Amino acid sequence: MRLLFGVLLMIGGVFGFLPVLGFWMIPLGAAVAWFDVKPIWHWVTRRNRE
Repeated sequence: MRLLFGVLLMIGGVFGFLPVLGFWMIPLGAAVAWFDVKPIWHWVTRRNRE
């Protein structure tokens, strides 16, 4: 769920020229999405070492 929310924030950040949405949403979305990507990344790298 966090990954989806993070991706939606990054997509909303693309429309930063609109009053409500802003470019601040891109780094916030990346930070939120990273909480779900980080465990997957560690699992994949650990699996490739074996």
